[in-house]
Amino acid sequence: MNVFYRDSNHVYRARPLDEYEWLVHGFGTREAAPPAGVATLKQIHSTTCVPAEGRSGVLGEGDALLENRSGCAVAVKTADCSPVLLVDVRRRAVAAVHAGWRGTAAGIAAAAAEAMARQFATRPEDLRAVVGPGIGPCCYEVGPEVAARFGINNGARAYLDLAEANRRQLREAGVAAEHIWVAGMCTRCLAGEFYSFRREGERAGRMYSFIGIK
Repeated sequence: MNVFYRDSNHVYRARPLDEYEWLVHGFGTREAAPPAGVATLKQIHSTTCVPAEGRSGVLGEGDALLENRSGCAVAVKTADCSPVLLVDVRRRAVAAVHAGWRGTAAGIAAAAAEAMARQFATRPEDLRAVVGPGIGPCCYEVGPEVAARFGINNGARAYLDLAEANRRQLREAGVAAEHIWVAGMCTRCLAGEFYSFRREGERAGRMYSFIGIK
């Protein structure tokens, strides 16, 4: 059975998260309407994690938003970068993470898990993580300087797997392998479904990935 499915609102959802009736989540496509009333950030390719604390709108600069209040949701915007959604199923807390190559190289996914531990007393064994659609290793060619940030030091261009890098980072942070799901959908390949900065350049729109508590 496919873990990911597209709903009637043109949003992809992960079946393992559907079992939590108190949770809302989704990975938007180019056809999906932006979610209303969510908290977002001016994304800066950092490891800055911001507690939303029931607020909505743009809450400053950073690349991960944390929330544990009912009736509130947080979102990140992407057009090739990896969106990562985290859920603490015991404490009922969530995070939305924007992971481009700079943020991934700096450890944004692990930083978000650590921020949830500080903010909500989240334990790694209680985390569920979903890495949504992003540019795949089939299409994400980078120069030797960027490749070196990911341990590829042969002085040549390379193809990066951002989703795998974030999955590995979450494993190293203590999240169980069976509690991490990766969409495996390449935004550059799937032109009918997703925006892609690599494909469309400055004309590319953005998809919203969101998570929140009912």
